[in-house]
Order: sequence, then structure tokens, then C-alpha cells
Amino acid sequence: MTDSYSLSVKKSAERELRAIPRADLRRIMERIKGLANNPRPVGGEKLSGEDQYRIRQGDYRVVYTVDDDERKVEIIKIGHRREVYR
Repeated sequence: MTDSYSLSVKKSAERELRAIPRADLRRIMERIKGLANNPRPVGGEKLSGEDQYRIRQGDYRVVYTVDDDERKVEIIKIGHRREVYR
């Protein structure tokens, strides 16, 4: 039995990933993969008024949900900090 969470990415988030410069993309993908082992990492924050979390990687933000019962993390939105919360 594994202790890690399964990761899924919404189609809209996949499109957002394609728009990110390659230099930043590698670090963002490492952070996303880390969510499988620790869905609430140090520096991550629960968004107020919502059942969503966010992690920071440079100028980019990854917004996601966590389902502890099914051990799933779903990436909802990925984008530059000035645009991601709109």
C-alpha cells in the first residue's frame, strides 16, 4: 500500500502549462510532483473562502484541491502571480 496521493491535472491547467517558459516549467513540475508525497507542503496556503490550496514557485502559482478520502490531488490552475487569482 502506498502513502502517496494520485495527481491529476485539469485540461485548462495543461494548456496553462504549455504557455510557461521552459526554464520555469521544470521547477514548477518538480513542485507539482512533490504534492503526491506531501499535498500540504511548507509554504503552501489554503485559499480563504475556498477548499483550494496554492503553492508558489518563483513568480508562478499552482492552485489545487486535495481529497484526503480518495488520496487525490487535482491541479486546477497554473499561472503567473498577477493573473492566477482572476
